[in-house]
Parts: sequence; structure tokens; C-alpha cells
Amino acid sequence: MLVQYAGTQHVRIILCDYLNGIRNQYESNKTFLDRWVAYNHCMSSPEALIPGQYYHIYNRGNNRETLFRETKNYMYYLNLYAKYIHPIADTYAYCPMSNHFHLLVRLKSSDEQTRTGSVSKLREPSRQFNNLFITYAKAFNKVYQRTGALFESPFERKRIENNAYLFHLVTYIHRNPQKHGFVDDFRDWPYSSYAVIQSTKPTQVSRDTVLNWFGGQRGFEQAHTQDADEAIIAPLIGDDEYH
Repeated sequence: MLVQYAGTQHVRIILCDYLNGIRNQYESNKTFLDRWVAYNHCMSSPEALIPGQYYHIYNRGNNRETLFRETKNYMYYLNLYAKYIHPIADTYAYCPMSNHFHLLVRLKSSDEQTRTGSVSKLREPSRQFNNLFITYAKAFNKVYQRTGALFESPFERKRIENNAYLFHLVTYIHRNPQKHGFVDDFRDWPYSSYAVIQSTKPTQVSRDTVLNWFGGQRGFEQAHTQDADEAIIAPLIGDDEYH
């Protein structure tokens, strides 16, 4: 035993050095852990949505779970989208699919929100998107008797700083159901904005703006006859492997 080979004072010195060593190691580790937590928080915190900017917004089911099982699910989601997102954003393309979705939007400025008269007070974009997803998830969970998160969080957002990419993103979003094998021809997917833009019926999609990007209806249809060049828009589409 230690006391057999050292006096009491010596034992105290050894124990103090040992405890100081533990404390120093803890403080060092604590500093490292604090920095690690702060770093990961920074890395995982989504970019703030900026009014007046264009965004590709997309997300998928938590653990790749199905988001839309029936036609009524898609219709409910699109109705909620009109309620929560139309007042704060212009929409140029959308496409919900069974386990993920894509959106191309431009967030309205505070002046635009006020000018349209569609809102009584300014609404924060991130909160509006979260309200959309939470409201949909609650209803979905109730109907299908499930619990827990339905969407991955936070939702993905890519700010578009070069307007030349908008042309390619519209095509990419509309052709996505064919890319992932939901249909053989993307034109047969009934839940995207492709048919809406071709139609003359009233819509909240910014149809005229989109058609101007393509030089008209014929240019819009022609551009959709081939896949979007994903090499050009790679930084804006992230991981699009959902199967």
C-alpha cells in the first residue's frame, strides 16, 4: 500500500497532484467539447432565409419515410402550401413526390408582403415553412396513426445567386418524378407545376415569369424534352438520391 512507503505529507502531495491532473484534463476536455458542440451547432444551423432572394427548397421524409400515400395527401399539402407560403413567396416550380419534394421560390420583401394586402402582419419565412410542415405532419400522423417526426429537419435550402440557374432548376424539378422512377414520363405526374404552367387556368404559380425565362410556351416545352444539366446546378440540388 502507498502509506507503507511514504509519509502522510507525501501521500497528500501525491493525491493533490493526481486530483489536479484530473481537473486539468477535465477542463481541457470541457474546452474541447464546448468547441466541438459550438462547431457542430454552427455547421448544422441552416442558412437564414433572406427576403428578395431566390431559393431551391427541398426535403424528404424522416428516415426516407413516405410523405404522401394517397391523392388526398398531395391535395392537402398543396392547399396548406397556398395558405402558408403564397403570402410570403412567389412560386415558380413545385413537385411533391411520395418521399420528397422540390420548390423553386423567391421570398417576398416586407414591402411586397404589405403591398399585396394578403397579410395583416409581416410573416417570417422560416416560420411559415415550418408551420406548413408541422401542420401537414400532425394531420398525416393522425390519419395513419403514427408518431414522431415526418420530415427531416431542418429543411434544405439553396440560395440562387445566378439567375441563369433558374431555367435549369425549373426543368430539373419538373422532370424529377421521371428521374426517380415514379412515372415513365414526367408529364404524367399530376402533382407538379408543369401542367399548371402550360394551362391558362388561374394559378398562384408565377406562370408568366416562368414562360418568359423560356421564351414562351414553345421554349418551355422544348426545354423539358431533355434532362436538366445537373453539372451546372450541382451546388443547388444537393443529395437527390432518395431510393
